Amino acid sequence: MQKPIVVVGSINLDLVVGADHIPQVGETIIGNSYNTFYGGKGANQAVAVAKLGYPLAMVGNVGNDAFGTQLRSGLEDAGVDTTYVNTMEGASGVALITTGRRGENNIVVVPGANGHLTPKQLEKAATILEYAGFLLTQLEIPLETVEYLAHFAERHNIPLMLDPAPARELPGNLLRKVSWITPNEAETEELSKTKLDSNDKSYFAAAESLLDRGVKNVLLKLGSHGCLIAQGSLAKERIPAFSVNAVDTTGAGDAFNAGLAVGLMRGSTVAQSAVFASAVAAISVTRHGAQPSMPTWAEVKAFLDERLGPEASFLAIESKA
Repeated sequence: MQKPIVVVGSINLDLVVGADHIPQVGETIIGNSYNTFYGGKGANQAVAVAKLGYPLAMVGNVGNDAFGTQLRSGLEDAGVDTTYVNTMEGASGVALITTGRRGENNIVVVPGANGHLTPKQLEKAATILEYAGFLLTQLEIPLETVEYLAHFAERHNIPLMLDPAPARELPGNLLRKVSWITPNEAETEELSKTKLDSNDKSYFAAAESLLDRGVKNVLLKLGSHGCLIAQGSLAKERIPAFSVNAVDTTGAGDAFNAGLAVGLMRGSTVAQSAVFASAVAAISVTRHGAQPSMPTWAEVKAFLDERLGPEASFLAIESKA
């Protein structure tokens, strides 16, 4: 029986405004759409894993408001085990998102109940955490909780994937317990304290600096430039991005992390898993919303068959399903 992926993280309601462009400081513009979507980096990753057909449980918090009821139902409808999703007194987390016509976005997150996800709650979820085959987390929950999870993962020899978003400086004691760190370009610059120059030399140096700080494996998510895999002393690998017409990039990084974890859990190589993850993310940006944009396994397979042909070697991933 497959061990589940367990996601520990945020659960938000996304309030999304569409406009021709993202406003500058002090600028008022007229929007052209407004929608609400289920979101939160943790919940996005959980739903993405579930839609890819892999066993999945979620540890997180919602409020006892109307949003909390909706958010829990949304997770359950997507196939996520919410046994360890707690209902807290007060408001659920929300994210205020503006998207431009080219799919670019900016996001303000108000943590709400997510800010009360404590190590003590993780202790109560020890049964599912110990059984996990892979742990995924992000930084929309308290840092002390992420640090507790990292210590737990190390103690129980469970791989931990950290999506270091929102960007912030992280202590070395945490980084040394992380199996995979998956920053985007802005997060990479924050962690490495260097400006990226959109070339391999710059990317390689940034990845190396994270390895030097004790992270076991690094995957830099570089948007249209694809991704860079850095594993200890092994040769670094570049995986190109798929070219698509993006309409909303919200949740693309979460889609990628989910795809990477599913690929690795199904026994594919890191490079194969990164290609699979790139396809999951590529499909997601062609649709509006975070969780609604997450593709199914069949959709990803069809996409890869069309782009690379059904005989492509990385589709050995399929045989692991």
